[in-house]
Amino acid sequence: MRQKIKLIECPRDAMQGLSYFIPTDIKVQYLQKLLQVGFDSLDFGSFVSAKAIPQMADTHEVIQKLDLTNSTTKLLAIVANRRGAEETLEYPSIRNLGFPFSISETFQIRNTNSTILQSKDRVRSILDLCVKSNKELIIYLSMAFGNPYGDEWNADILSKYIYELGEYGCKIFALSDTIGVANPESIYYVFENILPSFPEFEIGAHFHTTPTAWRNKIEAACLAGCTRFDGAIRGFGGCPMAKDELTGNMATENLVEFFSKDKFNTGIDQQLFQNAMQYSSQVFKNHFE
Repeated sequence: MRQKIKLIECPRDAMQGLSYFIPTDIKVQYLQKLLQVGFDSLDFGSFVSAKAIPQMADTHEVIQKLDLTNSTTKLLAIVANRRGAEETLEYPSIRNLGFPFSISETFQIRNTNSTILQSKDRVRSILDLCVKSNKELIIYLSMAFGNPYGDEWNADILSKYIYELGEYGCKIFALSDTIGVANPESIYYVFENILPSFPEFEIGAHFHTTPTAWRNKIEAACLAGCTRFDGAIRGFGGCPMAKDELTGNMATENLVEFFSKDKFNTGIDQQLFQNAMQYSSQVFKNHFE
């Protein structure tokens, strides 16, 4: 039997740090193509401060224009507090919410203007809304492979937060290499320690990487048992709140290539994926000029 691999496409992550605004209709056309590819989930937008992330100011308009009729892909929206989660309630088609929870106190304050303790309260509050509205909360554990601030980091700290958030009711976690510091050794170390400790949870990888380092990172995570991977077409994006220079996302085309072997099953339609790849040149046209 082929191993099931879940691929999550993250155009929101690819777009959010851009200095220019992508027109709403272009976003909608791009997302529409991505919805047909066969991804498990589509991180399409966020309900956060438009002042902080101007690119996502039109998320309400985008969701209203999407046609989900022939797609099995789950829509995922990022929220940073209860108010953002409340905004998603009017859209039953948004099945997953993502919350950025950093194991680095410094980054949690920088990213969401809240301490780790305050963020735990936010998680509980958002989970309450998710239960009532039949949505699933995904916890993005930021700085899961180290940080540039000198904050303490290791697998035991990760385990501590996964256990505590799991006690609240969280079931899906994405270990995020927010600034691209992970290497194959640290990736294998983390997943080898984390996955056996929490077999009841779904724990995936959200890597940022340079264009030449991607394969060894995927191999290390896969070897340690990871079966859920986030990516963004062409590797665009990065977290604008982490540091001044962005380290791009894991390129989805590299994930698709890696898992195209017979022993894996991603559910990806190769032709429709290529169509979306081609259209991405219009979405991110400033990168090609």
